[in-house]
Amino acid sequence: MLNIAAAEPHHADTRAQAVAAIGTIQGSRLTHKPLAAALDDSDLDVRTAAILAAGATKDKGLYGKLRQMLDDKEPQIVFTAAITLWKLKDKSGEDVLMAVIDGDRKTNAGLLKGSERTADKELHSPTKMAEFGARQGISIFGGPAGYGLTAWDYTHPHPGGTDPRITALNLLAQEKTANVHDSLLAALKDKDPDIRSAAACALGEYRDKATAINLLTTFGDGKTNVRLIGAAAYIRATGSGPLLHHGAAKI
Repeated sequence: MLNIAAAEPHHADTRAQAVAAIGTIQGSRLTHKPLAAALDDSDLDVRTAAILAAGATKDKGLYGKLRQMLDDKEPQIVFTAAITLWKLKDKSGEDVLMAVIDGDRKTNAGLLKGSERTADKELHSPTKMAEFGARQGISIFGGPAGYGLTAWDYTHPHPGGTDPRITALNLLAQEKTANVHDSLLAALKDKDPDIRSAAACALGEYRDKATAINLLTTFGDGKTNVRLIGAAAYIRATGSGPLLHHGAAKI
């Protein structure tokens, strides 16, 4: 389901949502191929989501491609790659971050390493960079919130910021108590698809048969984002992704 959506030829939003879902899976060799392909996608949003997802999965096989993207013609790609590499403790994009900080101030012509990065001018424009943040409904410069921007945040922006219900759900999900588990299961039936997908994502951390069976219900959801995040959560809950060819756990 995830691979088909990630390669959907006619709808970039579906590809971006698939990439965001794949980005929630860590430690699986199955995520490398679709993310590598998405990093070369023709659509700006798909490439951006792929960078964030690559960072989340910590796939070292993609680090080289992320460094190459520091020379992309789109400032949004350059900046997102620089942030992602920094979070991975790779300072290849340090000059890019400095350029953004310097803004309209005059900088050394050689600041952007040896380069003729076509995104240089826009990286120095506070207005252009602010537009990027505004489009996402999240401040990319606002401390931990921006620093922790994920592919899921990027593909599911809220004009006024993150939905309070989703914030509450994510906070509660950190406590794996019976009551919280029941609340998450109930949220799978919420009328808001963003709540359903957030609940499914959180339930992926529970590694038991009953939870996995409940996640199967998301496969028939009417909303693409719920189906995709549900599929990723199911892989995480069952461990079936990275161990699929080794007779892994079966439901």
